Amino acid sequence: MAKPKLALIPAAQGSDLYSVLPSSGVGDFDFSRSGTATRINSQGLIEEVANGQSRLNYPMIDGKVVGCPHHILEPARTNLVTYSEEFSNAAWSKSNSSITSNSVISPDGTLNASTLTDNTVNGIHRLRDSISLSASTDYSLSVFAKKGTLSNIQLALINTGNSSTSSRVFDLENGALGESLTSGGTLSNSKITDYGNGWFKCEITSQLNSTPNTYQITLATKSSGNATNSFQVTYDGDGSGNVYLYGAQLEEGSHPTSYIPTNGESGLVTRSAETANGSGDAATFNDSEGVLMVEISSFEEIPTTSEHIVLRNSASTNFSDSILIQHRNDGNLRIYADGFATGNIQFIVTDINWLENNKIAIQYDSISSNYKLFLNGIAKARYSNATNQSVVGLNDISFYWGSVNNPFYGNTKQLQYFETALTDSELEQITSWTSFTDMAQGQQYSIK
Repeated sequence: MAKPKLALIPAAQGSDLYSVLPSSGVGDFDFSRSGTATRINSQGLIEEVANGQSRLNYPMIDGKVVGCPHHILEPARTNLVTYSEEFSNAAWSKSNSSITSNSVISPDGTLNASTLTDNTVNGIHRLRDSISLSASTDYSLSVFAKKGTLSNIQLALINTGNSSTSSRVFDLENGALGESLTSGGTLSNSKITDYGNGWFKCEITSQLNSTPNTYQITLATKSSGNATNSFQVTYDGDGSGNVYLYGAQLEEGSHPTSYIPTNGESGLVTRSAETANGSGDAATFNDSEGVLMVEISSFEEIPTTSEHIVLRNSASTNFSDSILIQHRNDGNLRIYADGFATGNIQFIVTDINWLENNKIAIQYDSISSNYKLFLNGIAKARYSNATNQSVVGLNDISFYWGSVNNPFYGNTKQLQYFETALTDSELEQITSWTSFTDMAQGQQYSIK
């Protein structure tokens, strides 16, 4: 099979997203992020990455690092929690509970996690922080939690004035979701992820119809004699019921992002948006024929605005003279060849799960007027005998189009560019999994 002329295989962090081909470095992507950010390192620990440095994030399955890393690109987000690790601070009000700081090893591998312990009152045992938010706006609340003598917590976004609530219980014994309660709002997402050593990241995304003014972390117990996922947050404490906590985060947005530590900074802490562009030059790409292949996953099934990866003529003001992979804001995959010009070629795929790794290849061939789309080893669409379909001046691959419009946010496991058309067998090969284990790990499934 033909050798790719450009290949991005995540292997090193730095000021660029480094391509292994071409060896001259002309295929490296310019990377930008102002400020620090965090990642999961090869030991499965949360680790801070310096200002302007790209991030290699390692996938975890059942609390263990499995497989190769991916480049991560995220939008700008602000952690609205003023003390994300210091739960003993007065910013966190305690109701029928107490905090013991630095009592257990956290997901970053140091002794900086806290213990939340109940008292002997029959009531609600919780941490709460007050904040001014907006009605009818998505917020994502998350925290790392580990079972102690108790095995359950509840995360909630609340308007205390009218008792509007959006909440979910998390089972830290089984790594499972418990029951939810929503009144006067919506709970659009709940997730629990195993981070190893008993730690789970618990997440909810919700909005209230009225103005939220409180978020809280509450101890919960299993309701005796009821369904297996039934819990209660009002119970008779014994003064020793506890769980461990680390890294609380509240952010405006339709999905949670990587952890942003805070320690009472004025103006809170914002991780700036990340961009990657400028891979290749005019000598790298063939205007007449070629293949662009990516292996990617996104953070949400349906993004607020469409996201793009584009092989393009950087001087083009629109999508003309481009080969474009688009994660649409209707959840579909759309491929454009020759952009939005009159008579352009479009492929639309509706049966795609963006939360899983997907291998996508688009072939353009103006010589034989033959265009193909392969997804995960399957030919999804073809277009033959096209007329007046060509691209001119290809000189760049970027994770956005235009100046910095509609960027792709997600995980990139690999990107390849071939300067010639490939056979169906070759297209199937580069978009298929090499083994059952490779497929399972790529889709983040456990093998039992």
